[in-house]
Amino acid sequence: MQQVFVALFAAFASFAAYTCIFAFRKAFNVASYEGHILLGINYKIALVITQVMGYMTSKFYGIRFISEMKRIGRWKLIIILVSIAWLSWLFFALFPPPYNCWCLFLNGFPLGMLWGVVFSYVEGRRTTDLISAALAVSFIFASGLAKSTAQWVMESWHISEYWMPFAVGAIFMPPLLLFIYLLERIPPPNEEDEAERMHRLPMPAEKRLELLSRFLPGIVLLVIIYILVTILREIRDSFMADMWRASGEHFEAGVFAQTEATISVIILILIASMMFLRNNFKAFLITQVIMLIGFIIALLTTIIYLQQACSLYNWMVLVGLGLFLVYIPFNSILFDRFIATFRFAGNVGFLIYIADSFGYLGSVGVLLTKSLFQVQANWLQFYIQVVLTTGMAGIIGTCICMIYFIRKYRSFLRQSLRP
Repeated sequence: MQQVFVALFAAFASFAAYTCIFAFRKAFNVASYEGHILLGINYKIALVITQVMGYMTSKFYGIRFISEMKRIGRWKLIIILVSIAWLSWLFFALFPPPYNCWCLFLNGFPLGMLWGVVFSYVEGRRTTDLISAALAVSFIFASGLAKSTAQWVMESWHISEYWMPFAVGAIFMPPLLLFIYLLERIPPPNEEDEAERMHRLPMPAEKRLELLSRFLPGIVLLVIIYILVTILREIRDSFMADMWRASGEHFEAGVFAQTEATISVIILILIASMMFLRNNFKAFLITQVIMLIGFIIALLTTIIYLQQACSLYNWMVLVGLGLFLVYIPFNSILFDRFIATFRFAGNVGFLIYIADSFGYLGSVGVLLTKSLFQVQANWLQFYIQVVLTTGMAGIIGTCICMIYFIRKYRSFLRQSLRP
């Protein structure tokens, strides 16, 4: 009973904390920021690219920083990083556009560290599937909540789109401090957790190289898959409001929270149910099956939408569901079960930050390509094409990945049985 209580407490604390953190990143996306050009690039696109570049740089730095991070003083680190991100929005409001674009890099870099810090509180437990599912769906729900809050702030408080991100941060900072305190109250994994899911340790350079040398082909495949879904997710998160505008359909402030809340509930139930599967390899394999289903849903739903047999709202929800059926496992149970399956001491942060760094590198590349080569399609048309391409490539890549890890696990078992 105590284990269930700890799991629910950790799930709530991590979900709530990251929901507040996410508001410091994504609220600005709801605004259009029209009327400016920077280096020949649309100002809104330049803002998104600059923030993603900060996030990407942070992820590459985090491969070492997060993997070697000690488990003390994490609450201070969270407060410092979030405060820097909040301060960047003050600079954004004070400096005239488009010369305030650099503020988005200052915003993205500290925020990119925070996923690994928060996840370190919950990994390596028998209930990590439940806890990490709650944590991971937070950025689905939080994205919609941040956008809806931002839209409400501009409409109700009559705040300009330049001051809006700082105002949203002021709303979410007080509850964040409370939830950081709750994170610190989460008990560490016990002996039974460590026996089943391995003891989680900082990873020095030699341990990181050892892991990569053992599983390089599989890790490369997983990173490619993650690049695909990160590109989709970044376009969806950053330009969902622009897609609604391009469609000609009216949208209200609550529509973003509504679509993302629906997806969050479905994903949370599905991923959390994996907690009852004790065999780590089966759970690792089933997780990849879930990812495969996600790609199939996104591809088929888009084909149906193009045939005008599906409304824009339903298409947004179903494609988002398919996308997050792939994206959420990477940020919750996939690497945790991977570590437990192949029985090596380390931590999830190293693997997540490898995937994240290249995922955001791909996002920057796609956004720059659309802008610099002046692709004429609006964001709705562009997103549809990316979904179709990603869906087909993702299905093929996930199947190859599953075959690789099945063979790798059989080899691991044979070596384990040797006297």
